[in-house]
Amino acid sequence: MVTINFAGLRLIAGFFFPDCMIHPHTYIHPNAKLATNVKVDPFTVIHQDVEIGEGTWVGSNVTVMEGARIGKNCRIFPGSVIAAIPQDMKFQGEYSIVIIGDNTTIREFVTVNRGTKVKEKTEIGKNCLLMAYCHLAHDCIVGDNCIMSNNTQIAGHVTIGDWAILGGMCAIHQFVNIGQHSMLSGGSLVGKDVPPYIKAARNPLSYAGVNSIGMKRRGFTVEKINHILEIYRVIYGKGLNISQAVEYLEEEFAATDERDEIVQFIRNSQRGIIKRFSKTNGDEGIVD
Repeated sequence: MVTINFAGLRLIAGFFFPDCMIHPHTYIHPNAKLATNVKVDPFTVIHQDVEIGEGTWVGSNVTVMEGARIGKNCRIFPGSVIAAIPQDMKFQGEYSIVIIGDNTTIREFVTVNRGTKVKEKTEIGKNCLLMAYCHLAHDCIVGDNCIMSNNTQIAGHVTIGDWAILGGMCAIHQFVNIGQHSMLSGGSLVGKDVPPYIKAARNPLSYAGVNSIGMKRRGFTVEKINHILEIYRVIYGKGLNISQAVEYLEEEFAATDERDEIVQFIRNSQRGIIKRFSKTNGDEGIVD
């Protein structure tokens, strides 16, 4: 924490804060550690064993519970609850934490639960946006630059890669993995793993092409995007089962970071990956 002079400061909960930063109608536990320029609005409660980094704003009626580790320049909007214990019957009071990376925004009434003994943490990366009413359950790991739109509900033990975007009201089953640079349509029910670099849509959730627009915005070259597209044409468009497609990619495609990442993602999948849309697994036509 930053060292400050006492001139012009006010003592709250055993710590000195600038008068303009901490509203008097707050409760901050004496063992909480807040950087000197953290701003806390009225009627917020900050429990013990909490750390909040420089430049972070905590809105009114927020509850930050034990084990929260909140980075720099975050914004936490009214009604959010950070680091409540897991909603898991197996939880036995073991010590765990929530980590929120720098520059992440938590909108109204978001809930983020602590981890269990499995991972001992729930973690959100840097530069993320969790829109209103999202829920992130225990032992989830979220990468950097992710967006979760309103009312997205994420069960325990879910892993989400960097730059993933989840549309509004997505429901993610426990233990699902969502690859980096993927994009899920609003209202998706996600029961299988979503590989990296793709779009997923329709019901049941299916492969809907590569996320070319998202990758272009992030500086991917046309050559690299086309390479990723060719990989997914093998997986979803060549009439092979997943095992055959993976073998084909390893035998016929030159080794690249993207090929290896996709192959490894599929090999590590415990729940299996989403399928290509067809009349046999849905009620519409095939995705082009």
